[in-house]
Amino acid sequence: MIALFRQSVRVVARSDYTAAQTLAWAPDDIDADAWAARLSTRWCWVAEIGGALAGFAELEPDGHLDMMYVHPAHQGRGVATALLGHAEAIGLARLYTEASITARPFFERRGFRLVAAQTVVRRGQELVNFRMEKSGSPRRPASFPPPDPGG
Repeated sequence: MIALFRQSVRVVARSDYTAAQTLAWAPDDIDADAWAARLSTRWCWVAEIGGALAGFAELEPDGHLDMMYVHPAHQGRGVATALLGHAEAIGLARLYTEASITARPFFERRGFRLVAAQTVVRRGQELVNFRMEKSGSPRRPASFPPPDPGG
C-alpha cells in the first residue's frame, strides 16, 4: 500500500503539485510499522484488478476519509468510486476529507461540498488542499474495530 500511495501521489498528483511538493507528501522514508498501526484504528478497503493492488481507502470511526489512493494505471476505472461506496455503506451521518487539488473534482461529482481551502505544510513544502464533507445516511454503523474474521 505504501508503494501505491507513493506512485499515486508522485505520478497522478504531479499534474497539480510540483515535484518537491509530491516528494514531501509521499517521501521515501515512510515508517511501515507506524503505517500498519494507523490502519488498526480505522476501516480499510483495498481494490484489486487482476490480482494486483489497484487502490485503497481508509475511514476513521468519526467519518474522516483520511486516505484514498488509486494506482496510476487504474485511474478512471471506477476504483475510487467503489472504495468510496464501501465507506458510504458504513452508515455514518457525515463523511469528510481533505481533498487534493487533483481529487477535488472526484469528490464534488460524488456530492461532497467544499468547506474551505487550506494550505498545509509537509516537510517544508506548502500544499493546497480542500476540506470537504458529505452528509450520509445515518443508521447504526458497523462496529469498530471490525470483528476478527478468524474469530
